[in-house]
Amino acid sequence: MREVVLDTETTGLNSEKGDRIIEIGAVELINHVSTGRAFHKYINPQIIGEMPEESYRVHGLTTDFLSDKPVFSEIVDELFSFIGESKIVIHNAKFDTKFLNDEIRRIQVDNPEKYYQLPYKEIDEKNIIDTLKIAKTLYPGKSASLDSLCIKFGIDITKRVKHDALLDSRILSEVYLELVGGKQPGFIFEKTKKGNSLNFNKSTDKKVFTRKENLSDRLTAKERSDHRDFVSKINNNFWYK
Repeated sequence: MREVVLDTETTGLNSEKGDRIIEIGAVELINHVSTGRAFHKYINPQIIGEMPEESYRVHGLTTDFLSDKPVFSEIVDELFSFIGESKIVIHNAKFDTKFLNDEIRRIQVDNPEKYYQLPYKEIDEKNIIDTLKIAKTLYPGKSASLDSLCIKFGIDITKRVKHDALLDSRILSEVYLELVGGKQPGFIFEKTKKGNSLNFNKSTDKKVFTRKENLSDRLTAKERSDHRDFVSKINNNFWYK
């Protein structure tokens, strides 16, 4: 089972008023385990003037820094290729999918030929796993922000000075795995010690135990004789006849 954990950064909170995506980060999970594969792009929002101060305080990205980055239509093929047909894990998915779908609609207006070549024309809600909804269901009445969940699950976010789409997607992947039952659901014990493993799928056939040191070598001749005499008196003993 493949899933993609995704996060975006934007110029503001309202795509309908012209706010744009400026960064996308995503990481790959296979059977709820991170593979290390990631997607990360900065995007030129093509806005006039400086980055809104409130947004800059969140992510620290300036329009000058983003001015030479590709526009969304130039990275969308690579993004969709990375996502493929996998489920997409997002925190507060309503926000990110709205921005993504508005960017796709801009392609439809500005470059119809490009739009019709896209493998899909929108991010479908049916393909989304919203960790915010999961958290609110599991912990009603509690804060379900990403920061609050990190504190709850003991996930280290000390390196998160500013919001960063790739770092946040990695953090979210850890939160998601905790929400669905732990970091290694259905886990099999392996390599608990060097040369030793516990694998519940292994055969349970009885093994022959061989003592490295012959116990009788530590007994005197008299002790062995006394032991034989004692055991021989036991009815139906298995040792001496």
